Amino acid sequence: MMALFCAAPSVAFCSTGGAEHAALPPLWMALPFVSLLLMIATGPLFYPRFWEHHYKKVSILLGAAVSLWYAFMMENGLRALLHTLEEYFSFIALISSLFVVAGGILVTIGRRGSPLVNGALLFFGAMLANVVGTTGASMLLVRPYLRINEGRLRPFHIVFFIFIVSNIGGGLTPIGDPPLFLGFLRGVPFFWVIGHFGLYWLAVIVVLCLILMVLDARFAERSDASDIERGDLRWIELKGKRNFLWLALLIASVFLDPAVIDGFPSLQELFHLPFGIRELIMFGIAIAAYKMSDKQALKSNEFNFEPIREVAFLFIGIFATMIPALQLIGAYAGEHAAGFSVTKFYWFTGFLSGVLDNAPTYLNFLAGALGKFGLDPDSTADVLKFATGAPSPVAGDASSTLYLLAISAASVFFGAMTYIGNAPNFMVKNIAEQTGAEVPGFVEYVYRYSIPVLLPVFGVLWYFIFNR
Repeated sequence: MMALFCAAPSVAFCSTGGAEHAALPPLWMALPFVSLLLMIATGPLFYPRFWEHHYKKVSILLGAAVSLWYAFMMENGLRALLHTLEEYFSFIALISSLFVVAGGILVTIGRRGSPLVNGALLFFGAMLANVVGTTGASMLLVRPYLRINEGRLRPFHIVFFIFIVSNIGGGLTPIGDPPLFLGFLRGVPFFWVIGHFGLYWLAVIVVLCLILMVLDARFAERSDASDIERGDLRWIELKGKRNFLWLALLIASVFLDPAVIDGFPSLQELFHLPFGIRELIMFGIAIAAYKMSDKQALKSNEFNFEPIREVAFLFIGIFATMIPALQLIGAYAGEHAAGFSVTKFYWFTGFLSGVLDNAPTYLNFLAGALGKFGLDPDSTADVLKFATGAPSPVAGDASSTLYLLAISAASVFFGAMTYIGNAPNFMVKNIAEQTGAEVPGFVEYVYRYSIPVLLPVFGVLWYFIFNR
């Protein structure tokens, strides 16, 4: 979600925090990020008591160490820190507002969880993610999904919800996932991904839903009387419908940008502030929605602020420690893009999006690919030309359209590889844990589910689309 509202004139600035590769940090400055990533992975497993009580301090201390280095030792370091603060403020404003607004909507499903019901619900969630974003769809559906499967939940139920609703589902529209929104701001047409990738996206979603249904059927226990479908209820009932109005206003506020709406005034220039006006609007919507929410809906959802609190503290450390890693990756992408094939763009963008933030990763590799084709990443006309198919300067190479498709698909899809790949992942994990559900730890999530399930699917996708 980082850099969602970045509208700086330079892609390099937006993606690397302002250094524009002029003064790169030493390689060892990536160690705080690696350390934080390892502690997120191992803390709940090997030292859960320490991690539960001190993860906030660990995140802040590691982030502060990098911040102090940039403030006093790096050229343009303060500029990089200010830009990261802007990105974090935008990030936390959007996801916390979506979390609060969705928390006041009670979705009741009048069927007991079953392979077919679960598969249908996650397919619907994938479609919904393209309208309200992966965070919005996750927060609307995770609690009813947990309720209908109460007593029969297994870890894979949570994992596949994260795969489908919290990540891959948002891969069709700029609203769905931040990298696509950044591409839209740069000049990629709004419906470009649907037109070029819609059928492949549908195939991946269907395959994952079918795998879930097979696992669900295989491990389902014999139902007792409480598992009988509740015929007195409709398929879906809603309480707290007024929050849909707040949700619509929240989504609309994302587009209050002159880069999206021609002639719309810049809110920052209008109020003489560097950033934050749109984010304050979002926080205002969240406060109003919480105050006016249906109290019964909040109570039935067991709404509390712990999931968003965990995300806020962990990601402030992630954002700060990620600055040197992103700068180093941005420099590498810019210097080696000429020798990168579609395959390299796909896998590099994908794996880095799984452990770093996918939005700046998308921007870095988009800038590199545009440079390879002799196009200017700061020119809307050149980005549009890149999207519609510019010939490669290398004989026998793929057109620019395939490069953009590889970068777009990888940045969105690979966010499902880890809990830190996308912000909704952590929130879904926390909400599920609060209900007492068995949730896999960071390492188990990767080796038991991401690698054996997602990597083969992404590999098949690469073979049939990008292996040219």
